[in-house]
Amino acid sequence: MKHLAVIIILLAGIVPSTQAQSGYQIPRDTTYTVYQSLIKNQKDYPQAKPARAILPKGVKAEMELVYDELIDSEGNSRKLHVDLFRPDGKGIFPAVVMVHGGGWRSGDKSMQVPMAMKLAEQGFVAIAVQYQLSLEAQYPQAVYNIKSAIRWARANASRFGIDTSRIAISGCSAGGQLAALVGMTNGLSQFEGNLGNKGYSSHVHAVMNIDGVVDFLAPASLNKERKPNSADESWLGGSFLEKPGVWRDASAIFWVNKHSPPILFLNSGFSRFHAGQDEMIGMLKEFGIYYEVHTFDVKVHPFWLFHPWFEPTVEKMTNFLDKVFSE
Repeated sequence: MKHLAVIIILLAGIVPSTQAQSGYQIPRDTTYTVYQSLIKNQKDYPQAKPARAILPKGVKAEMELVYDELIDSEGNSRKLHVDLFRPDGKGIFPAVVMVHGGGWRSGDKSMQVPMAMKLAEQGFVAIAVQYQLSLEAQYPQAVYNIKSAIRWARANASRFGIDTSRIAISGCSAGGQLAALVGMTNGLSQFEGNLGNKGYSSHVHAVMNIDGVVDFLAPASLNKERKPNSADESWLGGSFLEKPGVWRDASAIFWVNKHSPPILFLNSGFSRFHAGQDEMIGMLKEFGIYYEVHTFDVKVHPFWLFHPWFEPTVEKMTNFLDKVFSE
């Protein structure tokens, strides 16, 4: 009944609220939801309609699976969850770990569920990840969470039919920044953290960055006007002048190397979200690493949440994964 209740909530387009767990207080920012994004963009794009979480035939949903547990100094428990969707049948399938956006301080994994369901329909195990947001924990805790979730997926590969040689990560907006950073830091111990399933690898074989910054130090990022308590400064623990090393370390571009995984960039019409992308592509070319770039020429940052852009987004993701996982 619990799983059915969660599905009904998702079908209604409501983001479940996060509650305190066993005394562990979880701050909540609700400024970024599908509904609020729709209202913001509907005047200029009246054709925009939210993509709904309707479970396709032949797809199995497993909601609110615990992938890790945190204990605070007072012994209170904080569980981290994933929502997992997979083809309903025997076999092993490539997996996609999916990271929601929201400026590192808002949003919810449920925002990835419509896309996850469609990817599962196309033959992928799609895993929408909950991670700690900046009101609860600043950088790099979200990176540690996500890498822990990847290790959990490997540890449970036989249970969910995951092909551990074909694991991708995708992310939208702030989630795209995180996905790129997680992918480009494959094998670097300082980004692993100290969470669960340490005996397994957090390596990913492909990255899909949907409108996420890859270089906080690029002019388009560094020079933008910021309000007090801006999203990036709040997450990174201070301004660039205060924390230059952190701003660099959190930029995926600085970790590109000859072993980096292939990457797909899906862009909106807002160039500021692509800060550093051209320079990163130059590096990928030099190393001979496969990449794709596709731009949706609309001034809708969260285009992936809405029709008519939702289906083309999923199609480009699927085509990219089919190509890189078939080689």
